[in-house]
Amino acid sequence: MNTHTKSLGRLLLAPFLGACLLTGCGDSPHTADSQAISLPKQEKRARQVADAWRGSASATAWNEGYYPMGDAVQIPESGWHSKADERAYATKNFVLRGSLPTTTPDHGTVEWGSRNTLPRPLWGAQQAYRSFALNQSDGPQLTVTGARLGTTTITTSRGPATVPAWLFTLKGYDTPLKRVAVTPSKLPKSPIGQVEQGAAGGLRSITRLAETAMDDRSITVKATHGACDDGPVVKALESEENVVLYASIKGAQSGPCNASMTEQSVKVELRRSLGDRTLLDALTGQPVPYGEANGLSPSWT
Repeated sequence: MNTHTKSLGRLLLAPFLGACLLTGCGDSPHTADSQAISLPKQEKRARQVADAWRGSASATAWNEGYYPMGDAVQIPESGWHSKADERAYATKNFVLRGSLPTTTPDHGTVEWGSRNTLPRPLWGAQQAYRSFALNQSDGPQLTVTGARLGTTTITTSRGPATVPAWLFTLKGYDTPLKRVAVTPSKLPKSPIGQVEQGAAGGLRSITRLAETAMDDRSITVKATHGACDDGPVVKALESEENVVLYASIKGAQSGPCNASMTEQSVKVELRRSLGDRTLLDALTGQPVPYGEANGLSPSWT
């Protein structure tokens, strides 16, 4: 090939090489180009979920129910006095040195304001104690000496609410450990079915809501990813009634990979405050729960 032909070849290849740098080339199913094609599929699913919930009976039930989005167990106001006490709480290592009330009213009232209330069944003191005192073994322990029924404030899907709570007296502490006593409402059936993980252009699961910013303009969720990618990506489709989150992964590698899954925190910025809009997961078609299903603070039962 002469010099003129080589130069012409380079000129003809330049646009193609530039495109490769921008979008990736090759026949891998995980190129940036295929990811760009998948994104509209994820957005389409998110919009389907938003449309299904808008004005539905499920949305009405959700907006009228009690769904906590904060910790059901609240530590003493002073915080833990020592690392040993912090560890005892983390390992749920408690000992009871006293008596707990044996009678409880059947119902308590959740209050979002004097004109916005909801009666809900109450847990007894013994049941509330057993929900966090799951261990009694050697090592650091916290000692409960008694309990009384009082109130606390908790974040819910409808904003902050005042709810009945068991106030447990701890040895060495001036303020109690609080355990919300009122039971959550039953989760309404979603008006749209769940899709399989990886469907709709690579949708992945969002396991739970971890935190809401003080100004309500951003949220942090836990999303899953595998061992052969660069982590999860979470985007939001916002409307007047709800916010639908759709998660995927970036930098997925082709070829053999082990099946391990990892949970990672992802912060999502919103165009405006979340407020009382329903936070939904595009994969499941259901509200995003707060806390772990078998943990101390599940959003609902």
